[in-house]
Amino acid sequence: MTTTPISSATPLSPSLIATLPGRYYTDPDVFRQEQELLFESMWFCAVRSADLDRPGAFRTVQVGRESVIITRTRTGDLRAFLNVCRHRGARLCTQESGEVRRSLQCPYHAWTYGLDGRLIAAPNLIKMPDVDRVAYGLIKVTLREWLGYAWVCLAAEPPSFEDTVMHAAVERLGDTAAIEHYGTEHLALGRRITYDVQANWKLIVENFMECYHCATIHPELTEVLPEFADGYAAQYYVGHGAEFGETVKGFTVDGSAGFATLPEVGPDQDRRYYAITVKPTVFVNLVPDHVILHRMFPLAADRTVVECDWLYAPEVVASGADVSRSVELFHRVNAQDFEACERTQPAMSSRAYRGGGVLVPTEHHIGIFHEWLLAKLGKPGSPGEPETPGEPESGRAGPVRA
Repeated sequence: MTTTPISSATPLSPSLIATLPGRYYTDPDVFRQEQELLFESMWFCAVRSADLDRPGAFRTVQVGRESVIITRTRTGDLRAFLNVCRHRGARLCTQESGEVRRSLQCPYHAWTYGLDGRLIAAPNLIKMPDVDRVAYGLIKVTLREWLGYAWVCLAAEPPSFEDTVMHAAVERLGDTAAIEHYGTEHLALGRRITYDVQANWKLIVENFMECYHCATIHPELTEVLPEFADGYAAQYYVGHGAEFGETVKGFTVDGSAGFATLPEVGPDQDRRYYAITVKPTVFVNLVPDHVILHRMFPLAADRTVVECDWLYAPEVVASGADVSRSVELFHRVNAQDFEACERTQPAMSSRAYRGGGVLVPTEHHIGIFHEWLLAKLGKPGSPGEPETPGEPESGRAGPVRA
């Protein structure tokens, strides 16, 4: 019995463009570069500000290769620091979240820091008067608040928040006012679900950006948003929001009515769904009566934790209203999407995907994401093109733009 060798040298049809090669989703070295050049260099959405609702509250989050502590100070401000004691490098906080009275103390040698990061005490410190308590304080991490979340950046010189994070809303909706109408920073948390996805973070981003799969795996979503059944995602068009079906009353699992439209959402945004990708790890979903925000925490080349918040008007949450029907709609979408990503992840190691796959016309905007990624990794060019002159990747042809 003879077998035909697998080849990835199939010429690209004019309507298709190439994807990234499979190793970009499996190679630990690629993931290390992404940790350094993306997660540790760009703005990273770390925690919902209201989760730290009192002085002394803290949360630790993984940002690239670093553990970061975010605290609420006695003056009510949020501060972020590397979760490393300046004495011998012990992990300062080992819990994911908690609350302290006035200080953070290292469990190894009891070096103690104020909520502002300043070194305030240590055994025998009085005998070392030359120790600068500010200089030997915790290493600060730059922090900004937007949409009710704390965004941190580990870079010594962070990129412009306005030109990167906020620009994602401008790029997608046309201006920042369109997202500010939802008043996300004033909304209350109705539900939070954490998903541990055994897939590369980029597969999750790519899935979120396209709707070519919607008719196949999202029956509930396409009932509410019929145009998604045609394969065109909301993000394919600048300023476009997918319109609810004629008989649909709300963004719920059965199309039944939701809650009152958020106060500043205008008629032009009513009965529409908008999606925004804030690269590299945040998705914002806007509907008339609530906002759904995903934060991704890439932990390995094949593992990503996704924390998803459903946010409603404060009076809705305070009243104890049943939010399960709106939560259930996007929870099902999440489960369906993440299952698809986990089904795809093993094939990224297959020789059948060594040279990558292809994008159809309704997915072409994913090619822009791939080009952005390669530029960030210092590998300018297009997916499918040889990375080193004279060393083509399994004979793949370069992409053709439609």
